[in-house]
Formats: sequence, C-alpha cells, structure tokens
Amino acid sequence: MKIAVPALPCGNFSSVVKMVEKAGGEATIVQTPGDLAAYDKVIVAGVGAFDHGMSSIRDAGWEPALNQAALERKCPVLGICLGMQLLCNSSEEGTLPGLRWIDAEVKRFRFPADSTLKIPHMGWNTVKVAKPNPLIRSDEGEQRFYFVHSYHVNCKHAQDVLATTVHGYEVTAAISRGNIMGVQFHPEKSHRFGLALMRRFVEMPC
Repeated sequence: MKIAVPALPCGNFSSVVKMVEKAGGEATIVQTPGDLAAYDKVIVAGVGAFDHGMSSIRDAGWEPALNQAALERKCPVLGICLGMQLLCNSSEEGTLPGLRWIDAEVKRFRFPADSTLKIPHMGWNTVKVAKPNPLIRSDEGEQRFYFVHSYHVNCKHAQDVLATTVHGYEVTAAISRGNIMGVQFHPEKSHRFGLALMRRFVEMPC
C-alpha cells in the first residue's frame, strides 16, 4: 500500500518517510494534490503555526483532494503534531478554520504565573490509551513518545480521544474517528515506540 505525505511548506518530511520505510511501508512526498488519488493512505505532517498550516493546504489546492481521500475514499489518514491539530475545527493560535474532520478545538497550555512548567511542552511523555484502537496498543506496558507543542486538542466528544498524556494536567495525545487519526507527538522521533505505531499504520487495512 502506498502512503502519501503531502508536500506542505510547513515541515521537513524526510524523517517521516524514513520511519515509514523502516516500518516496512512505502511513502512518497507528493508534490501536487491531483496525485493524491493514486495513494492508499495519507500522512498529514507539519510543524509551526496553525494558520500557516491551513494556508499551506488551501493556497496550494490540497483541501479538496484531502477531503476526497479522507471523507469519500475513506483512506486511513494520520495527522502528526501540527497535522493532528489541522484535523480540528479551529485553534486559539489563529483565525482560520481547520479541516473540521474531528469536532475539536485547539487550546494553548495555561498554567498559573508561578508554575515551573514550560511552554512549549518538550520531551518524552508516557501516554495512556483511552479506547481500543489499531494504532496504540493498551496491552504493551508503558509507552513513551516525544512531544514538542504549545497547544493541545480539546475534543468535544470523548469517543474521539484515542490517548492522553499529562503536562500540568491531562491533555489529548492522540485522536481518532473512523479512518481519521492524529497524534500530537512525533512518532518519527520516538524510537521503538514510534516505530511500532508507524508499523501498525502501515499494516492497517484500507
């Protein structure tokens, strides 16, 4: 099965492609929206600001092709970091609407003025699986992933929360609804835990 990584100008995707290949899959950085129809799965990856990410998608004409892949063809889609946030309705970081595939809002971390907790949340955190899913197994003991983010996703429906983590308070670490999935952490930087997750995405039936 061929995996597409749209070439959005909001990230360096070579590490994602390398992790997919290490997991036994085939991934290609796709340059034009029209080529997306030839692929079985999609990874929406990115770093940086929400509005820049959405502008990257809309200005280059990616949104109709992504909607067709995710909502019509029901391809498995994985959003990574900013890519997960772009799946949501909107973000406090910007003013543009997101893809609106997951009914959720993106909120900034807020701590008391005397808190020693840092923003962005950066480093390794354990995650707790919230529901059975094909991406993160709940029977494999402690699983740790690498995070870098200042904003987190608030799902309006608890059933869309796939996993949580704690940074000051419990926040959503991964989301899913049907064929659409997202992870706030970076599996491509999470060593064996990220490799196991990516292998499950690669092996997931379409």
